[in-house]
Amino acid sequence: MADKAEEGGADDGKAAPTSRKKLIIMAAAALLVLGGGGGAGWFFFLKKPHVEEVPIAKIVPPVFVDLPDMLVNLTSTAGDNRARYLKAKVVLEVTDQKISDEIKPVMPRVMDAFQTFLREMRPSDLEGSAGLYRLRDELTRRVNLAVAPNKINAVLFKEIIIQ
Repeated sequence: MADKAEEGGADDGKAAPTSRKKLIIMAAAALLVLGGGGGAGWFFFLKKPHVEEVPIAKIVPPVFVDLPDMLVNLTSTAGDNRARYLKAKVVLEVTDQKISDEIKPVMPRVMDAFQTFLREMRPSDLEGSAGLYRLRDELTRRVNLAVAPNKINAVLFKEIIIQ
């Protein structure tokens, strides 16, 4: 009986094998959890992702279309008897030469849209950079309406003088 007491079981001979079985199962479960965690860590953190090489598209520089210089008198404000003028040099930015060639025949329509809009402007409408950004946006919108179905990217100012 002394031998049974030393093996871990006092009266029951089945106590020792059951506790060994539990110990082996717990150790196996711990190894499984640690191994799974290590494998997942390797997969997410150490493995380099597979990147497919995509051919780089050829970058095509934009094409610029110069417009004739414009000189318009601005609408005067109440109490201001002085005539105020706006002189502008404008360039249209388009994506390629084909669109530039398609825009040139309708250039009188573009110039008319510019002239009629600019004649309604007051000098106070053009004050500061915010005024010029609003003017650029509005002119871009009007040009796109005039040259539809073609489209320009931007109206760029080379020179603007308000006198």
